[in-house]
Amino acid sequence: MTLVLLYLVVLVLVGIVLFAVGSVLFGRGEVLPPLPQATTAAVLPASGVTGADVEAVKFTQVLRGYKTSEVDWVLDRLGRELDMLRGELATVRAAHGLDGPAEGDGPDGAHALPAEQTRGDA
Repeated sequence: MTLVLLYLVVLVLVGIVLFAVGSVLFGRGEVLPPLPQATTAAVLPASGVTGADVEAVKFTQVLRGYKTSEVDWVLDRLGRELDMLRGELATVRAAHGLDGPAEGDGPDGAHALPAEQTRGDA
């Protein structure tokens, strides 16, 4: 029994030595530098964000969910895009003499979906 234990200890020591030599010779792989402050790995186009762009966004997962700074950045970016589009829409409506929401728009100015699309039967 002692001989088996001795072989096991020697085997573990040889494994540790081989791992240490391999780490020194080959390194531990390329380590990417951290992202600069206030940047994110999430990607959106500079303008003209589409639904496919939003679906393609991937967030870094951390211990308790997603990385908050990345989610905040995407929400801010989408908010600016919506504000820009609503501004353009208001300009077009003013140019054509339309004052209020277009026919069929909801009470907040958002376009109301037909009943079959709101149920998800599209």
